Amino acid sequence: MRVIINSQEQSNELVAMEYVKLLKDKPASVLGLATGSTPLGLYSKLIEHYKSGAVSFKDVKTFNLDEYIGLSSEHEQSYRYFMNKNLFEHIDIDLKNTNVPSGLGADEKACEDYERSLIEAGEMDIQLLGLGTNGHIGFNEPLTPFDSVTRIVKLADATREANKRFFSSIDEVPTHAITMGISSIMRAKKIILMVFGAAKAEVVKQVVMGKPTIAVPGSLLQLHNNLDIYLDFEAASRLG
Repeated sequence: MRVIINSQEQSNELVAMEYVKLLKDKPASVLGLATGSTPLGLYSKLIEHYKSGAVSFKDVKTFNLDEYIGLSSEHEQSYRYFMNKNLFEHIDIDLKNTNVPSGLGADEKACEDYERSLIEAGEMDIQLLGLGTNGHIGFNEPLTPFDSVTRIVKLADATREANKRFFSSIDEVPTHAITMGISSIMRAKKIILMVFGAAKAEVVKQVVMGKPTIAVPGSLLQLHNNLDIYLDFEAASRLG
Protein backbone atom coordinates (compact mmCIF):
# COMPACT_ATOMS: atom_id res chain seq x y z
CA MET A 1 0.00 0.00 0.00
CA ARG A 2 1.30 3.42 -0.97
CA VAL A 3 -0.25 6.62 0.39
CA ILE A 4 0.45 9.71 -1.70
CA ILE A 5 -0.54 13.11 -0.27
CA ASN A 6 -0.75 16.20 -2.46
CA SER A 7 -3.15 18.92 -3.49
CA GLN A 8 -6.18 17.77 -5.48
CA GLU A 9 -4.66 19.28 -8.63
CA GLN A 10 -1.37 17.43 -8.15
CA SER A 11 -3.16 14.20 -7.26
CA ASN A 12 -5.30 14.35 -10.40
CA GLU A 13 -2.25 14.92 -12.59
CA LEU A 14 -0.23 12.12 -10.97
CA VAL A 15 -3.08 9.64 -11.41
CA ALA A 16 -3.68 10.80 -14.98
CA MET A 17 -0.05 10.07 -15.78
CA GLU A 18 -0.51 6.55 -14.42
CA TYR A 19 -3.15 6.03 -17.10
CA VAL A 20 -1.05 7.66 -19.82
CA LYS A 21 1.85 5.33 -19.03
CA LEU A 22 -0.38 2.27 -18.87
CA LEU A 23 -2.07 2.98 -22.19
CA LYS A 24 1.24 3.62 -23.94
CA ASP A 25 2.49 0.25 -22.72
CA LYS A 26 -0.83 -1.57 -23.20
CA PRO A 27 -3.25 0.24 -25.55
CA ALA A 28 -5.94 -2.45 -25.11
CA SER A 29 -6.15 -2.06 -21.34
CA VAL A 30 -9.20 -2.90 -19.25
CA LEU A 31 -10.15 -0.09 -16.88
CA GLY A 32 -12.52 -0.10 -13.94
CA LEU A 33 -14.07 3.35 -13.58
CA ALA A 34 -15.87 5.25 -10.85
CA THR A 35 -18.36 8.12 -10.66
CA GLY A 36 -19.17 10.87 -8.18
CA SER A 37 -17.43 14.19 -7.64
CA THR A 38 -14.00 12.74 -6.77
CA PRO A 39 -12.88 11.55 -10.23
CA LEU A 40 -14.09 14.62 -12.14
CA GLY A 41 -10.70 16.33 -11.95
CA LEU A 42 -8.96 13.16 -13.10
CA TYR A 43 -11.33 12.76 -16.05
CA SER A 44 -10.68 16.37 -17.04
CA LYS A 45 -6.94 15.65 -17.02
CA LEU A 46 -7.39 12.53 -19.14
CA ILE A 47 -9.39 14.54 -21.67
CA GLU A 48 -6.60 17.14 -21.75
CA HIS A 49 -3.96 14.47 -22.36
CA TYR A 50 -6.08 12.91 -25.11
CA LYS A 51 -6.56 16.25 -26.84
CA SER A 52 -2.82 16.93 -26.66
CA GLY A 53 -2.15 13.62 -28.40
CA ALA A 54 -0.47 12.05 -25.39
CA VAL A 55 -2.89 9.15 -25.10
CA SER A 56 -5.53 7.23 -27.04
CA PHE A 57 -8.46 5.21 -25.70
CA LYS A 58 -9.56 3.64 -29.00
CA ASP A 59 -8.65 0.09 -27.92
CA VAL A 60 -9.62 0.43 -24.25
CA LYS A 61 -12.44 -1.49 -22.61
CA THR A 62 -14.09 -0.05 -19.48
CA PHE A 63 -16.35 -1.32 -16.72
CA ASN A 64 -18.09 0.95 -14.24
CA LEU A 65 -18.56 -0.01 -10.63
CA ASP A 66 -22.24 0.64 -10.23
CA GLU A 67 -25.51 2.23 -11.28
CA TYR A 68 -28.68 3.41 -9.55
CA ILE A 69 -31.69 1.13 -9.87
CA GLY A 70 -34.62 2.84 -11.57
CA LEU A 71 -32.71 5.46 -13.58
CA SER A 72 -32.50 5.21 -17.35
CA SER A 73 -29.21 5.87 -19.12
CA GLU A 74 -30.64 9.24 -20.25
CA HIS A 75 -31.38 10.39 -16.70
CA GLU A 76 -28.98 13.19 -15.73
CA GLN A 77 -28.10 11.47 -12.46
CA SER A 78 -27.51 8.04 -13.95
CA TYR A 79 -23.91 6.89 -14.01
CA ARG A 80 -24.07 6.07 -17.73
CA TYR A 81 -25.06 9.68 -18.39
CA PHE A 82 -22.27 10.85 -16.03
CA MET A 83 -19.61 8.83 -17.83
CA ASN A 84 -20.75 9.89 -21.28
CA LYS A 85 -20.84 13.59 -20.42
CA ASN A 86 -17.69 13.73 -18.27
CA LEU A 87 -15.37 11.42 -20.19
CA PHE A 88 -16.51 9.16 -23.01
CA GLU A 89 -17.88 11.84 -25.34
CA HIS A 90 -14.59 13.76 -25.17
CA ILE A 91 -12.15 10.96 -26.04
CA ASP A 92 -11.76 8.42 -28.86
CA ILE A 93 -13.15 5.43 -26.98
CA ASP A 94 -15.58 3.10 -28.77
CA LEU A 95 -18.82 3.34 -26.77
CA LYS A 96 -19.42 -0.36 -27.51
CA ASN A 97 -16.40 -1.06 -25.32
CA THR A 98 -17.80 0.90 -22.35
CA ASN A 99 -19.81 -1.06 -19.82
CA VAL A 100 -22.08 0.44 -17.17
CA PRO A 101 -24.64 -1.74 -15.37
CA SER A 102 -28.20 -1.01 -16.47
CA GLY A 103 -30.41 0.61 -13.88
CA LEU A 104 -33.56 -0.60 -15.62
CA GLY A 105 -34.70 -4.20 -15.53
CA ALA A 106 -31.85 -5.16 -13.24
CA ASP A 107 -32.34 -8.60 -11.76
CA GLU A 108 -30.25 -11.54 -10.59
CA LYS A 109 -29.51 -12.61 -14.17
CA ALA A 110 -28.37 -9.09 -15.11
CA CYS A 111 -25.98 -9.14 -12.16
CA GLU A 112 -24.64 -12.56 -13.14
CA ASP A 113 -24.19 -11.40 -16.74
CA TYR A 114 -22.24 -8.31 -15.65
CA GLU A 115 -20.01 -10.35 -13.36
CA ARG A 116 -19.40 -12.84 -16.17
CA SER A 117 -18.44 -9.98 -18.50
CA LEU A 118 -15.92 -8.76 -15.92
CA ILE A 119 -14.36 -12.20 -15.66
CA GLU A 120 -14.25 -12.72 -19.42
CA ALA A 121 -12.56 -9.34 -19.93
CA GLY A 122 -9.72 -10.37 -17.64
CA GLU A 123 -8.29 -8.57 -14.65
CA MET A 124 -8.73 -4.81 -14.58
CA ASP A 125 -5.40 -3.16 -15.28
CA ILE A 126 -6.48 -0.30 -12.99
CA GLN A 127 -9.58 -0.20 -10.82
CA LEU A 128 -10.39 3.37 -9.81
CA LEU A 129 -12.26 3.92 -6.55
CA GLY A 130 -13.65 6.69 -4.41
CA LEU A 131 -14.64 6.32 -0.77
CA GLY A 132 -17.95 6.97 0.94
CA THR A 133 -18.16 8.75 4.28
CA ASN A 134 -19.17 5.43 5.84
CA GLY A 135 -16.29 3.61 4.16
CA HIS A 136 -18.18 2.12 1.24
CA ILE A 137 -16.41 1.32 -2.04
CA GLY A 138 -18.64 1.06 -5.07
CA PHE A 139 -21.97 0.63 -3.32
CA ASN A 140 -20.58 -2.03 -1.01
CA GLU A 141 -21.91 -0.71 2.27
CA PRO A 142 -20.56 -1.61 5.74
CA LEU A 143 -20.84 -5.34 6.60
CA THR A 144 -20.70 -6.40 2.95
CA PRO A 145 -19.09 -9.88 2.80
CA PHE A 146 -15.56 -9.98 1.42
CA ASP A 147 -16.57 -12.58 -1.20
CA SER A 148 -19.43 -10.46 -2.60
CA VAL A 149 -19.87 -10.18 -6.37
CA THR A 150 -22.04 -8.03 -8.64
CA ARG A 151 -25.52 -7.77 -7.14
CA ILE A 152 -28.40 -5.45 -6.25
CA VAL A 153 -27.99 -3.67 -2.91
CA LYS A 154 -30.03 -1.42 -0.66
CA LEU A 155 -28.29 1.90 -0.13
CA ALA A 156 -27.50 2.98 3.41
CA ASP A 157 -29.26 6.09 4.69
CA ALA A 158 -25.87 7.77 5.04
CA THR A 159 -25.07 7.10 1.39
CA ARG A 160 -28.40 8.45 0.18
CA GLU A 161 -27.97 11.53 2.40
CA ALA A 162 -24.48 12.14 1.00
CA ASN A 163 -25.78 11.85 -2.57
CA LYS A 164 -28.91 13.94 -2.20
CA ARG A 165 -26.96 17.05 -3.25
CA PHE A 166 -27.16 15.72 -6.80
CA PHE A 167 -30.97 15.49 -6.66
CA SER A 168 -33.79 17.93 -5.90
CA SER A 169 -34.63 16.14 -2.66
CA ILE A 170 -33.81 13.01 -0.66
CA ASP A 171 -37.05 11.48 -1.97
CA GLU A 172 -35.57 11.44 -5.49
CA VAL A 173 -32.41 9.57 -4.46
CA PRO A 174 -32.76 5.91 -5.46
CA THR A 175 -32.94 3.40 -2.63
CA HIS A 176 -31.16 0.58 -4.46
CA ALA A 177 -28.24 0.13 -6.84
CA ILE A 178 -26.44 -2.56 -8.81
CA THR A 179 -22.77 -2.76 -7.85
CA MET A 180 -19.64 -4.79 -8.37
CA GLY A 181 -18.81 -6.76 -5.24
CA ILE A 182 -15.71 -6.51 -3.10
CA SER A 183 -14.23 -9.68 -4.58
CA SER A 184 -14.94 -8.29 -8.07
CA ILE A 185 -12.94 -5.18 -7.19
CA MET A 186 -10.11 -7.09 -5.54
CA ARG A 187 -9.39 -9.07 -8.74
CA ALA A 188 -7.87 -5.95 -10.33
CA LYS A 189 -4.15 -5.91 -11.02
CA LYS A 190 -3.92 -2.45 -9.48
CA ILE A 191 -6.32 -0.37 -7.39
CA ILE A 192 -6.19 3.41 -7.16
CA LEU A 193 -8.26 4.95 -4.36
CA MET A 194 -8.74 8.72 -4.49
CA VAL A 195 -10.15 10.60 -1.50
CA PHE A 196 -10.47 14.35 -1.11
CA GLY A 197 -11.83 16.69 1.56
CA ALA A 198 -11.92 17.08 5.33
CA ALA A 199 -15.29 15.30 5.56
CA LYS A 200 -13.50 12.05 4.66
CA ALA A 201 -10.58 12.48 7.08
CA GLU A 202 -11.94 10.20 9.80
CA VAL A 203 -12.87 7.36 7.47
CA VAL A 204 -9.50 7.72 5.70
CA LYS A 205 -7.81 7.14 9.05
CA GLN A 206 -9.84 3.95 9.51
CA VAL A 207 -9.07 2.79 5.98
CA VAL A 208 -5.34 3.46 6.16
CA MET A 209 -4.51 2.80 9.80
CA GLY A 210 -7.27 0.51 11.06
CA LYS A 211 -7.43 -3.25 10.79
CA PRO A 212 -9.17 -4.61 7.69
CA THR A 213 -12.82 -5.13 8.55
CA ILE A 214 -16.10 -5.49 6.70
CA ALA A 215 -17.42 -2.76 9.02
CA VAL A 216 -15.31 -0.35 6.90
CA PRO A 217 -15.24 -1.85 3.40
CA GLY A 218 -12.48 0.48 2.22
CA SER A 219 -10.14 -0.95 4.85
CA LEU A 220 -10.28 -4.32 3.07
CA LEU A 221 -8.24 -2.76 0.25
CA GLN A 222 -5.20 -3.13 2.54
CA LEU A 223 -5.31 -6.82 1.58
CA HIS A 224 -4.60 -6.00 -2.08
CA ASN A 225 -0.97 -6.33 -3.17
CA ASN A 226 -0.96 -3.28 -5.46
CA LEU A 227 -2.87 -0.41 -3.87
CA ASP A 228 -2.19 3.32 -4.25
CA ILE A 229 -4.17 5.78 -2.12
CA TYR A 230 -4.14 9.39 -3.31
CA LEU A 231 -5.24 11.94 -0.70
CA ASP A 232 -5.38 15.71 -0.56
CA PHE A 233 -4.09 17.42 2.56
CA GLU A 234 -7.55 17.72 4.11
CA ALA A 235 -8.41 14.04 3.68
CA ALA A 236 -5.02 13.08 5.15
CA SER A 237 -5.31 15.43 8.14
CA ARG A 238 -6.10 12.67 10.67
CA LEU A 239 -3.24 10.39 9.71
CA GLY A 240 -0.81 12.06 12.15
